[in-house]
Amino acid sequence: MWLRFVQGIGVGGEVPVAAAYINELSVAQGRGRFFMLYEMIFPLGLMISAQIGALVVPSFGWKWMFLIGGIGGLIVFLFFFKLRESPRWLISKGRFDEAERVIEEIESSTDKRIEAKISAPQAVVKGNWKELFSPFYRSRTLIVWTLWFSSYFVANGLNNWLPSLYKTVYNLPLEDSLHAASLTNVIQTVAVFACALLIDRVGRKRWATIAFLVVGLLLTTLWFNGAKSAESVMYLASAAYGVMGTITVLLYLYTPEIYPTRMRVLGIAFATAWLRLASAIAPTILGFVLGAKGITSVFVLFACVAAVGAFMAFKMIETREKVLEDIAP
Repeated sequence: MWLRFVQGIGVGGEVPVAAAYINELSVAQGRGRFFMLYEMIFPLGLMISAQIGALVVPSFGWKWMFLIGGIGGLIVFLFFFKLRESPRWLISKGRFDEAERVIEEIESSTDKRIEAKISAPQAVVKGNWKELFSPFYRSRTLIVWTLWFSSYFVANGLNNWLPSLYKTVYNLPLEDSLHAASLTNVIQTVAVFACALLIDRVGRKRWATIAFLVVGLLLTTLWFNGAKSAESVMYLASAAYGVMGTITVLLYLYTPEIYPTRMRVLGIAFATAWLRLASAIAPTILGFVLGAKGITSVFVLFACVAAVGAFMAFKMIETREKVLEDIAP
């Protein structure tokens, strides 16, 4: 338990930094596609680990999954030494010469010029978490917090709950339960790839709003048909998880966009804390609702949370094709 706690600190700290880093290195035109293709790493990793787990756990036990994950973590650690610092972050600290060298290195590997706003000297301003609640950023902060909580309540609730549901409610063998659960990750991978190709055309706000509504419709359908079979749950809930997966990934693109460099990592770190809270309380709430009201009530709960997410997504600001400094001064 303590080792998993430490691991959570490491991964939890890396995720917001990575999101801010990739966002700051992206140019305005095509930033959504570039970032979302990078974010494909998440669903691909989930899909691959689920498939490996379905093969390894029944044959060798669950401990081998920790070994596989540990080896992967050590390999990634070595890659960090090859990274260059974010030019935007260097500028925010007044280290203009270093920023210029990094920008020149980036430009030498492409035929595109970096936006002039990045290389121009700017006043050095230190970020403060209190600015998240300043008049300009308060509504943005509250909206993204709600989006993070609602999307991950549904996504992680489904992802963590479905394997045990197949086994305990529908009495599927362990191997069949793991394979059925892995279908959700396959669908998510396909959905996120489609999102990556279309996000700069559709826009962040419209995609998130429609996706939340689709998830709510799929889960409401499960409530109407009573989730009578493992097959209906497998296909409808997996589809809902796949569509919701596009939102969870999209938020890693959108959240860094709406904050300036001086508080970009702060903004996404506080926002991702709500996904941890949602992931922590969802199993408890699901267990209570399942025991008190039955399986269909759980899908109603998910649908209601998705409806809240759709309402808040409609209030998002559109950031498509805009320079970061224009979105968040």
